Parts: sequence; C-alpha cells; structure tokens
Amino acid sequence: MLGAVVAAATGLTLTSSGGAVAVGNEALTRDLDAILADGGLKGADVGITVRDANTGEVVYTRSGGRRSQVGSNLKVLTTTSALDLLGPDFRWKTELQSSGAQNGSTLNGDLVLRGTGDPTMSAARYKALADSLKAKGVTSVSGALVLDDTAFDSQPYGLGWAWDDEPYAYSAVTSALTLSPDAKFSAGTVVVTASPGASPGAPAQVSVFPPNDQLQIVNTATTGDDGVSIERDHGTNVVRVSGSTTSDASALVTVTDPTAVVGSVFRNALEQNGIQVQGGVRKGKAPQGAAVLASDQSMTLGQVMNPLLKNSNNMITEALVKTAGGSFTNGVNQLSRKWAGLGVDANWVEIFDGSGMSRMDEIAPDDLASIFVKARTKPWFGVWQSSLPVAGRDGTLVNRMKGTKAEGNVVAKTGSMSGVSALTGYVTTQAGRQLVFSIVQNNLVLWFNPKTIEDQVAVRLANDGGAQVMSTPTPKTQAVPQQRKAPAQKPTKVPAKERFDVECSWVNAC
Repeated sequence: MLGAVVAAATGLTLTSSGGAVAVGNEALTRDLDAILADGGLKGADVGITVRDANTGEVVYTRSGGRRSQVGSNLKVLTTTSALDLLGPDFRWKTELQSSGAQNGSTLNGDLVLRGTGDPTMSAARYKALADSLKAKGVTSVSGALVLDDTAFDSQPYGLGWAWDDEPYAYSAVTSALTLSPDAKFSAGTVVVTASPGASPGAPAQVSVFPPNDQLQIVNTATTGDDGVSIERDHGTNVVRVSGSTTSDASALVTVTDPTAVVGSVFRNALEQNGIQVQGGVRKGKAPQGAAVLASDQSMTLGQVMNPLLKNSNNMITEALVKTAGGSFTNGVNQLSRKWAGLGVDANWVEIFDGSGMSRMDEIAPDDLASIFVKARTKPWFGVWQSSLPVAGRDGTLVNRMKGTKAEGNVVAKTGSMSGVSALTGYVTTQAGRQLVFSIVQNNLVLWFNPKTIEDQVAVRLANDGGAQVMSTPTPKTQAVPQQRKAPAQKPTKVPAKERFDVECSWVNAC
C-alpha cells in the first residue's frame, strides 16, 4: 500500500523487478533490468539512479537510495564542494620566510620553507625558490632550514584506508610540504628507475628522481630478461629492486615522510646555488611576522580539476580536504557545509576522506546523481564538467565504450576498489534528452568485470530515443566459472589490463 502511495506521489510506476520508472519508459525499464540480471552480479548489491539532467525527474531507479562504498566516485562530492568552498581561482602558496636580516651575503637566522599543501609542487619549482634566494645575493644561512608543514595535521592516511596499499602511488601520505615527480601530479612519491648495466649479467643501475637522501635502495637486479620488480617495504623507506632488465623500468614509489624528502631536495637546490645552511635541517613552524623572501603559486583550482578528475588523482583530492580544514575530519566538516546546495543531506552519508579510499565512506547513487544535476547551476560548472573523463576519448574512460553511441557522449566519473565499482555521469540520448545516471556496485567477486555492466547501462541510455523508446537485445548472462580464480594481486603481480579493483590510471593502463 505504501508503495502505491509513493508511486502516485512521484508519478512513477513500480516494477516487479524492483525498478521504478517514469510512465512510458517500459522498454528502458525492461532493458536495464535485463542488464542488471547478469549472473556475475549474483550476491552483489547494485544501486542505480537515472534522472533528467535539467529537471531532476527520476527516469529509472533501483535501490538508488541505498548507501554504499563508491570508490573514486566520492571525488564527485569532494571536487564540487571544494569548488564551492574555495572557488575555482584558489591557488596554493609555497613560501621562503625568515625573521632574520640579511647582512651582506649571509642570512642571519633560520630559513623557513613553508608549504600550504600544493600537490602539484615539483623539484623544478623548489629550485626556482632557491634561485630567487641566490638572486638576493645570499650564499650562507647562519641558522637552520626549517620545514613548516603545519598547515596540515600529522595524520598521514585517511581513516579506513587499507594498510597494504601504503607502498603504492595511489595511497601516498598527505602533507603540506610535498612534491610530485611526474606530469600527473603523483604527490608524495618519487620515481625509481632500474637501467641495464654494460653487459648481460651485470648489476642493474638504479636512480631516483628527484635525488634525495631519504630512500635506501637495496638493489639485487641484474641485466638480462625483462622482469624487474621495484617495491618499497611496508612502513619504511627501503626500496627493493630485484629481477632483471634489458631496458629502463620505472615505478612511482611512495615515501613515508614527504616533508623530509622535500627538505632533502630543497637543500640540494640551495647547495647547487652555492648557498650553505649552517644549522642543518629540521621541522618547525614559521615565526609570527616572518618576512616572505620568495613565493610560488600553484595553478588555479579550476585548472587542477583536469588532472584530478581525468586521472582520478587521490592525492590532489586529499590535499583539497586538508586545505579546507587542516585535517581529514575538519576538512570533511568544512566541505559538508556545501553539500546541501549539491542535493546531499549530510545526515544520511558517511564520509571520512576525499578520494573514496576509505572503506568507511558511504553514499547513495541518488546523492551522486543529485550532485550532477545541481552542478549544472553552479558558476564553475563548465570547468568541472570539461574535466570529467569522456567515454572512448580520455582519462579513465579512454578505453571504454568505443564504437558505441556512448563514445564522445558519456562524460562520467569512474570508481574502482576491490569488490566495488561505480560510474556516475551525463549522457545525451539520440533524441537530445540530457540524462544523469549513477550506478554503484558493491560486494563483487574479483573475477567479474563490473565495468561491462556500467558500459551496457550507459550505452543503453545513449541509444534511448526519448519519447520513442528504443529496445536493445537482452544481454547474455555471464557464465560463472567452475573453478575459483585467484584474487587480484598488487600492480607488480597482475597485468594492469586484467585488474578491475583499481582505477586504470593508477597502474598506467589508460
């Protein structure tokens, strides 16, 4: 009886399969129900919501209000609320400060390197700060090089992050003083490269970029058949390079203390400029009223959206959270002030980080779809939408939905964790109707590829002619394997193209 009341109030028809669809879209309901009947989803929890992008009208829903883990789809909430809170023109600053006076070529007192969390900061930009100090005629610092990372608290990882992800680039430490060694802004990492020696059997040569004194390299790799492994021991800065190689092989490796790495890199930059620091290097806080000797600014937050969303960059996202409030907890609280304007009730979600890496995060497809509807009314919408991956074209969707009506049409955010997959975005039907959709899958078995379900849903929506609903063939149920497959391992153990438990960008598969 209650179901009848709800249906009457919303103008929806409840289907026997548990879906609810606007009257007149029976064919769409049938086809989406058939897709979700895939045998690979046995025992899984699947929620899906489809809405009109302009009016918010529900077109189809199935368990759309059920809270679930959504992986990197949480970045949808974090980025939109950060754009609302900080503004698209926000920039991070990194400064050289001192309360001492310059006497000739000597800076009397400490030299403070103060960071505010810029996840795009590079070794080259740290060198530019050192160059600025040289341009002032400084060749000696009588005090210490003080590393001020106090803009963020000392909690390295989000609550509920998996301990065994810790050595990998998608799970780095969030620090107010950090650096990114690559164009994707993999903050909190360095690049370790193994190169072949002069002859077969000779020891491989190992280099680190940027060079620093924080990593301990244990190299047993030789020159020979390709098959080198580069892995950091859990909880340490010991990096083991083993196997053999005939060509350069590189890996992004996280570090236990990004601030210390920055200190080493910046001191090297000072020394390259002929500037000697007499008092060593230590962590501390810049004194009140210290003068700014040199400053660096990041690109704008609006510009950061592209590498963040296209590549599903966790570390930029977590920097946003801590920038909002100094810690994971307070940052989420500050961002939550903007959730109501995005159609999300803070009382009915559980959020502990920004990237979705926490297994404690829970949000419903209805909420994710609402964000995509509300975002269209925001002044920063154009910048945000253009930063989302495009099916078959770029980002984490570059290899998906090619050759279909969804290619170049679907603009969406992916999400991937072991047992979790999600896709939320925009699609335009053949009749020109703009839709928002969100599909979230939980409790998945690891051998099953949930991306096929998401792609089928998106393609079906792209083929929907609107008033004249088009039917698609019912997909075949995927056979369940007779023998259990081995669970997916970490990136060095399983070919990237065979992994469904991480974003493809995290393992260089897209």
